[in-house]
Amino acid sequence: MPVSCSISIGKLTTDELRDLDYRVMQHAFNSQNKLGRLADERIYQADLAARLRSAGIMVSREVELQLVHREYRKTLLLDLIVAEHAVYELKVVKAITDAHIGQLLTYLHLLDLPRGKLINFRSSNVESQFVNAPLDSEQRRSFKVNDVEFDGDNRFRDIVVSLLRDWGTSLTLSLYQEAVVSRLGGVEVVEAMLPVNRNGDFLGRQRYHLAAPNTAFKITAMNRDTSAYRTQLARFIHFSPLRAIHWINIAHHQVTFTTIPGHR
Repeated sequence: MPVSCSISIGKLTTDELRDLDYRVMQHAFNSQNKLGRLADERIYQADLAARLRSAGIMVSREVELQLVHREYRKTLLLDLIVAEHAVYELKVVKAITDAHIGQLLTYLHLLDLPRGKLINFRSSNVESQFVNAPLDSEQRRSFKVNDVEFDGDNRFRDIVVSLLRDWGTSLTLSLYQEAVVSRLGGVEVVEAMLPVNRNGDFLGRQRYHLAAPNTAFKITAMNRDTSAYRTQLARFIHFSPLRAIHWINIAHHQVTFTTIPGHR
């Protein structure tokens, strides 16, 4: 299976999750009151889990979530699964950011769950935020492919599309990047530090990810106007020795392949 979890996780209604969360957050506040704000994430994780168990609430720590695509395998760890239904991710940061939301959203999408929660113990008072998953598993795999402007090897295109058919859209970009790099032969083959020259002046070496010896690739996840980014990619590739760059934009319901030529 492309996605599997080490334990079975059920779904709660909104009211059921709210009732459970009220109890969880009471223990989270008590944990920070006793430990302060400066402990490591694993300390809060262990303390909150112990408090929940003492209150008769089942909890699992660092639950494994396995992603598989062909020979590629990736293991993700879920901080807490409470009562075999609710996913909680714990943080010790100045403030919750979009990156933290994206991480939990990826977990929810992979588990096909509608909602989870972030808890941050570093803020002066415990900070928390519900995260809602807008798409279910079927919706994330029901995407269209637009390759009208793609001018490259179909094998590269097929690698990306087959990965998305397995995992669906709307996940953290680094997961797609790692898997595509693996399918293309690994970091040693795909990553290259290439010279950048402007008007004959050598400016240094820039890291590129290569789909082929003379062609780079870039993966993004934009659901709005992409024209400005296209301009930036054209500049990014222009002063390199590369022939072109393949741009793969993974929107919720459409995957677009665009080949942007270099200066040669």
